[in-house]
Amino acid sequence: MTPLQKIDAYWRAANYLSVGQIYLLDNPLLTEPLRPEHVKPRLLGHWGTTPGLNFCFAHLNRIIAERAQDMIYIAGPGHGGPAAVAHAWLEGSYSEKYPDVSQDAAGMRRLFRQFSFPGGIPSHVAPETPGSIHEGGELGYSLAHAFGAAFDNPGLVVSCVVGDGEAETGPLAASWHSNKLLDPYRDGVVLPILHLNGYKIANPAILARIPEEELVKLMEGYGYRPHIVGPDHEQMAQTLDEVFDQIAAYKDGRATRLPMIILRTPKGWTGPREVDGLPVEGTWRAHQVPLSGVRDNPEHLAMLEEWMRSYRPEELFDADGHPIPQILQTVPQAERRMSASPHANGGELLRPLALPDFRAYAAEVKSPATQTSEPTRLLGAFLRDVIAANPHNFRLMGPDETASNRLQAVFKTTSRAWNAAIEPTDEHLGAGGRVMEVLSEHLCQGWLEGYLLTGRHGMFNCYEAFIHIIDAMFNQHAKWLESAKKIPWRRPVASLNYLLSSHVWRQDHNGFSHQDPGFLDVVVNKKASVVRVYLPPDANTLLSVGEHCLRSRDYVNVVVAGKQPVLDLFTMDEAVAHCTRGLGILPWASTDQDQEPDVVLACAGDVPTLETLAAAALLREHLPELKVRVVNVVDLMRLQPPSEHPHGMSDAEFDTLFTVDKPVIFNFHGYPWLIHRLTYRRHGHHNLHVRGYKEEGTTTTPFDMAMLNDIDRFHLVMDVIDRVPGLGTTAAHLRQRMVDARLQARAHTREHGEDSVEIGAWTWPAAFSS
Repeated sequence: MTPLQKIDAYWRAANYLSVGQIYLLDNPLLTEPLRPEHVKPRLLGHWGTTPGLNFCFAHLNRIIAERAQDMIYIAGPGHGGPAAVAHAWLEGSYSEKYPDVSQDAAGMRRLFRQFSFPGGIPSHVAPETPGSIHEGGELGYSLAHAFGAAFDNPGLVVSCVVGDGEAETGPLAASWHSNKLLDPYRDGVVLPILHLNGYKIANPAILARIPEEELVKLMEGYGYRPHIVGPDHEQMAQTLDEVFDQIAAYKDGRATRLPMIILRTPKGWTGPREVDGLPVEGTWRAHQVPLSGVRDNPEHLAMLEEWMRSYRPEELFDADGHPIPQILQTVPQAERRMSASPHANGGELLRPLALPDFRAYAAEVKSPATQTSEPTRLLGAFLRDVIAANPHNFRLMGPDETASNRLQAVFKTTSRAWNAAIEPTDEHLGAGGRVMEVLSEHLCQGWLEGYLLTGRHGMFNCYEAFIHIIDAMFNQHAKWLESAKKIPWRRPVASLNYLLSSHVWRQDHNGFSHQDPGFLDVVVNKKASVVRVYLPPDANTLLSVGEHCLRSRDYVNVVVAGKQPVLDLFTMDEAVAHCTRGLGILPWASTDQDQEPDVVLACAGDVPTLETLAAAALLREHLPELKVRVVNVVDLMRLQPPSEHPHGMSDAEFDTLFTVDKPVIFNFHGYPWLIHRLTYRRHGHHNLHVRGYKEEGTTTTPFDMAMLNDIDRFHLVMDVIDRVPGLGTTAAHLRQRMVDARLQARAHTREHGEDSVEIGAWTWPAAFSS
């Protein structure tokens, strides 16, 4: 066989295996006529994009072998799962990972039976597929993942097949700009292959219908050198040789533009051309299962057999089902195989971060709640030195908000990654920068996911309200982690760390549109094995939590912390102990020492904690006989039972802290019902009253924002009076004073445009300090 004939044989074998996965339960080599019982009762999967993916895999294997090129693939059309599985089986890595799916007829039968079958594997390019880091169930993120994988991987080429359907999404459209942040010397290369097969599920694809000249100009405008290829082996081979010559020129500084390929193939290429009198190949009807009634329709059954035999399996596999030697000769060796690359199982390459001692960045606290610090500013100093100590495997992502979120100390060590034009007025821009900023949360998330899944570390800082933009991307990554944890050969990867600042309670200047803490509700929907939520109330607890998150593996860590000055509550030793427990009593703010409390004031989040402390001080001043216990929660998952989350507290421990029969007023950073959801099984849940954000907001002062949502100190005192037995009548005068205090505070803001000094600059009274 000539080299192109071998490539064609590999491609036909991959197509045969792909069709078999969609359709067959038995008779994998068609050693007998196909019968209905050989066919799956439920036909699931997607054929339309699969032959184009197989075409790319077959040709990229040649490039890898001839040029000793490290390469991984991103299959943007995630519905091409049959192609990725077939590719891994032909390369041999599938049988290495799953010995029962051997590279013979018996293994081929298992390969076919398991696909989209109960107890088997998913239909997408899932974590179960060797070589995959991108499932593609939700479209739009392939190119961002590819660039994330390429950052700090100078010898790697990431071939990214972009489906023409996903090319219509906003995240994908923005992702083309990632080349402006790629450094040719420090980073690898992304080779986008825009696969135009003409159709989505039921409609034409836009980029497949616009004039070719316009499409070429679009890609040139994005900064690429486009190459157009049709469904032809010789043309694809010649183009790839030219493309990789251009990549070599880019890497050694002789070229400034990266190439990309526009591949045009018929949808459902090599499949049935017509079914029941309707055209299929080259139309939207090829998207999923072209022949849907195979078990019950003898004509369809005959067409399926004819289709599969058209690949001439007797020329591709020997009598025992092994791929013939000529096919295996096209496969790269060992870790050069895309399905066996350690870059696609990033935990194999992961190295721990070199972390400075976070205690060195602590705020000095002589007395609790009497001075303030800016938590994220202190964390920024810590991250500055994390970046300095890890110049090749840590990046900070964010949508143009690093300085706004008070992390600007990092710019003393690094710049923002930038490979486009730089003006004299620009600051902190340069090639190789460790800070990745672009005004697209989608790109930040996609880059970081690709970076983590290929064995590196990072953090995503964002305004709290706008992290919602990537809710679905978070869902996909969490699901990936959930699945990967169950796969023995998938190695743990660094956690995806979110730092959410500029949060709901201190977005008073930007107003209602910037006020939303609901990402926490989205996060806790995921499996307890994956998600962690932290609400550090001051600077030292943020440092402790931040360092812990950077050390963790296989989690999504969500940390919510303010950038504005907040009270310093804990020395560093106290902060470490408090964060290790996840929650605890603040003895200096409580008045129930060695006694049963009359009421528990609980809090989670920096501003709710401030208001809770101020309420505790008011109660101590005006109701000195009342026994108040103040409990702060850092690790939100501690509120759940251990049966629901590994961080959960036992009922006995929960009852000791919160009691089973006393009122609990819980002041919470987010939506109140989340606390109820986490604690509804607890013994004292009927005594729990939660205050939190209730969709009341505007452009106003910080304290007025708290009053709009009834988390303010005065309302908390009113809640205590209303819920502690006996106080309703004896404390009526105090309750009225609290109502009046709220009215006065609001009147002050309306007249002066700011909170009064006694509220805005409140600290723990010296008279109550021990």
